[in-house]
Parts: sequence; C-alpha cells; structure tokens
Amino acid sequence: MENNDTQNPVTSNPVAPAAVSAAPTAAAPAFARNNFRDTRNQGGRGGDRKNDRKPRREPRAKPEFDQKIIDIRRVTRVASGGRRFSFAVSLVAGNRKGSVGVGTGKAGDTSLAIEKALKSAKKNMIKVNLTKDMSISHDVEAKFSSSRVMMMPAKGKGLVAGSSVRDVLDLAGIKDVTAKIRSGSKNKLNNARVALKALQMLKPVKEVKA
Repeated sequence: MENNDTQNPVTSNPVAPAAVSAAPTAAAPAFARNNFRDTRNQGGRGGDRKNDRKPRREPRAKPEFDQKIIDIRRVTRVASGGRRFSFAVSLVAGNRKGSVGVGTGKAGDTSLAIEKALKSAKKNMIKVNLTKDMSISHDVEAKFSSSRVMMMPAKGKGLVAGSSVRDVLDLAGIKDVTAKIRSGSKNKLNNARVALKALQMLKPVKEVKA
C-alpha cells in the first residue's frame, strides 16, 4: 500500500495562512496613525490649543474727556503750485463733571485735525459753577459775535437745548436747564462759544444765596 501521509495538493489551502498573516499588516498602518495622533494630542505641538492661546488684550482705559465733533469741513488754500486742501474740525470736550471746552484744529488729515482740536479744547477748558443737582443757580445771558443765548434753570424738565449749545451743556454734565438761542445765527462754532461764555458768567451758589 502507498503511504498517504503526504498532503493532497488539491485539498490543501496554501493561500489561507498568507491571508491570515496579511490581515494584521493591512491594519497596522491605520493603527500606527491613530497612535501617532494620540501622542500629538497629549501635549505635542498640535495638542490642546486652548491652553496655548495668548491671553486677551487688556481693555483700553477710558479717556479722561468725552468729545463731540460739532463741525468738520474741507477748506481750500490757493498757492503758487495750485490749490491746497485741508480739513478744519471744531469739537467740544468735557468730563461730564463740570469741565468743558471748545477747540478747533486744521490739518491735511482728519485724524490729525481732530487731535489738534482736542488739544485746543483742553487748553481752553473751564470749570463751571454748578449746584449739587448738576444744574445752574440763576438765569444767564451772553453774546458772542452774532450769536446770543439765554439759559435758565428748569427743575425736573431735563436738558432742553438745541444746536451745539446742547453738546456743550451735555458734555459739561449739566441737567435741568433750558437754553434758548436768541439770534438767527446757524454757525455751530459761534453757538458753542457763546454757550461756553454764558457758563463762565455763572456765579457760585453761595453768592447767589447770599
């Protein structure tokens, strides 16, 4: 009888072991990639970016004086080489605590003109004599150029004024005042300056009571 210990080449499956051994090799790259990502997320360069972010900037300090532009216009100057254009700015600045000023500035750039006008307003700033309720103690009337204004205390009525006179009173922190422009002038700069002149004429509260 012949020996049947040798395997039949037809029934044997030599490909099966190769397929089994190939399976882990196919999954190996994906597994390696997952491990690589995990190591990076544990504190590598691409890890927790929330902790790596720079702290937010500190909020800007509030300026000492509030400002309001009442007039801005472009002016022309004729020179030998032609026309030269620049900007003229008029503004009111105040701290809403009794200090207010009016200033003007002129420059070739609007931001530079505003900066000059603010410096001028701070230079011409005045301290207004106000009551404890941030109002005026008596009636006052003033005239500047062609502008004329009259101010009266009005308890409980709030601030009643128009044009640039309202901006001056508001930035000075004045309340319960009625202001009337007694002239037909529409020049905002003159109206602001006449309001400033009227506030300068206010007497201290002690002298009014006396």
